[in-house]
Amino acid sequence: MTKLYLKKGRDESLRRFHPWVFSGAISQIVGQPAEGDVVAVYSAEGEFLASGHYQIGSIAVRVLSFCGDPFASDFWFNAISAALEVRRSVGLACADSATNCYRLVHGEGDGLPGLIVDFYDGVCVMQAHSAGMFRSRRMIADALLAVYGDELKAVYDKSSGTAPFKAGLDLVDGYLYKREGYAADTVSVMENGHSFLVNWSEGQKTGFFLDQRENRALVERYASGRNVLNLFCYTGGFSVYALAGGASHVDSVDSSAKAMAMVDRNVALNFGDCGKHTSFCCDAIDFLGKCEEGKYDLMIVDPPAFAKHRGVLKNALRAYQRLNAAAISKVARGGLVFTFSCSQVVDKEMFALAVFSAAASTGRRVRILDRLCQPADHSVNIYHPEGEYLKGLLLYVE
Repeated sequence: MTKLYLKKGRDESLRRFHPWVFSGAISQIVGQPAEGDVVAVYSAEGEFLASGHYQIGSIAVRVLSFCGDPFASDFWFNAISAALEVRRSVGLACADSATNCYRLVHGEGDGLPGLIVDFYDGVCVMQAHSAGMFRSRRMIADALLAVYGDELKAVYDKSSGTAPFKAGLDLVDGYLYKREGYAADTVSVMENGHSFLVNWSEGQKTGFFLDQRENRALVERYASGRNVLNLFCYTGGFSVYALAGGASHVDSVDSSAKAMAMVDRNVALNFGDCGKHTSFCCDAIDFLGKCEEGKYDLMIVDPPAFAKHRGVLKNALRAYQRLNAAAISKVARGGLVFTFSCSQVVDKEMFALAVFSAAASTGRRVRILDRLCQPADHSVNIYHPEGEYLKGLLLYVE
């Protein structure tokens, strides 16, 4: 195993079990590791600290183990079994659950940096965010089959859009395992008793935004009798919950024609020919700017990540401020705004400050009713606070 030695004084984060080693902390590499190789990390004094996947870039090592060779035993089976047990402990992955879709593996939160696995009623959709996880994908598929047994219908690899590496790797999405006779790319899943169609081959991410499950349920709780606007709606998760909660009407807005077609199918799947819902395929920010003041008394503002790296952080914060100022200024008196950021580099304090600035610019009186976050299956490693990427606020606007 290739050995990496850290600069003197640069081992403190590893001793606190942070799962990343940055390239600037490395003083010497003994060997010539390829991207995705497992390497051992040592202090400047030669003390073993951790082992993990090597990658060219600012994050040079993603740690898999702090106690030796991670593959000395049934590493993948044990790691995935442990992740599944966590989901069962919070009421998911249970036979009698009203939810049969959840995140099984959430990268660093489950001790598997660079790996995402989402479960959709027997189908596991995985995304590798590192060369090491991509090179390990068939072992991961084998472990998923061993853990789930007959419950597993298929394993689909969707890493072509997430892998930060290109040279020498066959980045083509496809099935790593399919039960004999299985042929679907779209399934109907249940979330809190509501039905949703998920297409992992053509949809964004793994096909559905599982991280908003609990926040969708909160929208259902507050939707009764309200006129609802769901901006950046994707396939209409919030819209379905709002209708289920008794909204008087729901308008769903997204710029993707494919997403809007799925919204209509999801509404029909749950409510048939529903006269309380209208779809708008257009730019969400333009729609908000042109909408009538006071028309909506509940808004969901859930944009895509405005900042994917720190280089655009200031621009992203200004964009969050402008978007939230528009929503706060347009919502009806006594209205609610559910506003979110999924940008990892925007922490919850930065986001709250951007929304505060937005509220102040409107001159309206605004209360925070709730602070919102990702659900338990998107677990955060206590030693890796960067994993807390989804943050939101529920606002009451007078």
